[in-house]
Amino acid sequence: MSDARDERRIPLPVLGGVSRRTALKGAGAALGLAAFGAAISPLAHFAENTSLDEFLQKHYKELNEEDKRAIFARLEAETKERYGADVRVRDPQPIPGVRFGYAINLSLCNGNGRCVEACHRENNHDRDANQSYIRVFEMPKGTTDLAHGNASYEHDVPQEGKYYLPVQCFQCENPPCVDVCPVEATWQEEDGIVVVDYNWCIGCRYCQAACPYHARRFNWKEPEIPAEEINPDQGYLSNRIRPAGVVEKCHFCLHRTREGRMPACLEACPTGARLFGNLLDPDSDIRWVLANKRCFVLKEELGARPTLFYFFD
Repeated sequence: MSDARDERRIPLPVLGGVSRRTALKGAGAALGLAAFGAAISPLAHFAENTSLDEFLQKHYKELNEEDKRAIFARLEAETKERYGADVRVRDPQPIPGVRFGYAINLSLCNGNGRCVEACHRENNHDRDANQSYIRVFEMPKGTTDLAHGNASYEHDVPQEGKYYLPVQCFQCENPPCVDVCPVEATWQEEDGIVVVDYNWCIGCRYCQAACPYHARRFNWKEPEIPAEEINPDQGYLSNRIRPAGVVEKCHFCLHRTREGRMPACLEACPTGARLFGNLLDPDSDIRWVLANKRCFVLKEELGARPTLFYFFD
């Protein structure tokens, strides 16, 4: 890792009662990063005090298998203590020769919102906030400009003269959110999924501002979830319960898809509008769609190269 990151771990005597974000801010100032400290200072009061183990936890990409097992055990124990639920945290790896892509048939999507609900439950979102990584826009026919859409409709669907446009993380090949992260807490893996190390994230929200699709969410408080509703099948880089003060996003349900299952949103879709698969496999269904349908992506002119596509029959 860089020298700057090593230096950020120097002021160990202050760890007892100081959050990781507050300590990072102070260390950054000592290194002459005044602008960086000023940027994250409004978020300092949102941070919960962290344990010494949490503060000293290395970046996910630095961890060896023994490190990971110890951290997963700690996370499982904390979930049991805080929520009363038994969970299993795992670390499924990218599959060699696989680069995931998603395609949505807008002729079939009718705005029912089952994908939104499935994402909410699969990914252990705060129940009161009713959060999800997916928004479904009710759009006037003839435009893809989200400014003309409504993602908070509550009437019966589908409505005449409208179509429905689900939006989530586009897992861009050139993700602008990754480029702006000052601590490398977010990166793209070999299968194309852009992930976040929630323990490394300092909550500056630069990535949230950089995403042209508004696909990232800031976790304002510790999630409240009844024990019986917690999804126990958890991935370290996906749907484990996130702490307050971090940014989170869709991860193509990597705890499922890297083990041969489909994303929860796809399984919940009652109209068959969603298609998921390996973009590197010429015989996959998604490659057939890309070759035989008139597909498009949102905001193509920005050059982010999304791997979530749309098409009409």
